[in-house]
Amino acid sequence: MDASEQTVAGAAGERRVAVVTGAGSGIGRSVALALAEDGWSLALAGRRAEPLAETAAALKGAEGAEALVVPTDVTSAEAVAALFAAVTGRWGRVDLLFNNAGSFAGGGTPVEDLPPEVWRSVVDVNLTGAFLCAQAAFRTMKEQSPQGGRIINNGSISAHVPRPHSVAYTATKHAVTGLTRSLSLDGRPYRIACGQIDIGNAATEMTRRMERGILQANGELAPEPVMDAADVARTVAHMASLPLEANVQSITVMATAMPYVGRG
Repeated sequence: MDASEQTVAGAAGERRVAVVTGAGSGIGRSVALALAEDGWSLALAGRRAEPLAETAAALKGAEGAEALVVPTDVTSAEAVAALFAAVTGRWGRVDLLFNNAGSFAGGGTPVEDLPPEVWRSVVDVNLTGAFLCAQAAFRTMKEQSPQGGRIINNGSISAHVPRPHSVAYTATKHAVTGLTRSLSLDGRPYRIACGQIDIGNAATEMTRRMERGILQANGELAPEPVMDAADVARTVAHMASLPLEANVQSITVMATAMPYVGRG
């Protein structure tokens, strides 16, 4: 794993430290930008170095912004351990993990046709990857001084209701809710807060198809409204800004007119 540092002047010791996974694009990049504006130092994790470097470059508009680029396979315990070692080696602590890396592989495939290897790949990223990152953050937050920190898991509205032909994604996002609640309970003695943000139709590369038309529960194809990913980022930044004595346990942020509440 190759970690590279990209820094704009600022004293690291005076800043809170956040790890953002899936930081190379979409919601991860938007959240990194919002946190940098709020004065966080950022460790940017993701599969590919080039998009992470682009995110780091975008952070330079924030005063005193610091970014550590750490290409990471979140499905690998060794890679995740190396990520957190790089962060603590640079800044000495971790105050926030935004557990954002995810996969929608197999989306659109009927359950009877979904290959087992695709199922396993989604579980590896969405559930095992989230667990490994949370576990590494938990260990760090428990042992550091001052003790504590916050973990925010990116769930989905699929953690509540599925879309057609989304069994792997939906099952893993339900499991993320269980992960969030267990971390919330187990973190109490150590000032570790854990919450979850469930997002519906933020405008990213992954949701571009929704504006053209996406399969509905009644079998029809219909376009759906989307919202700006910056609105998600502001919500995560608010959750992150709270003192550890307060926690947003769960929150849903969605395009207002999307077919989620009621019958669409």
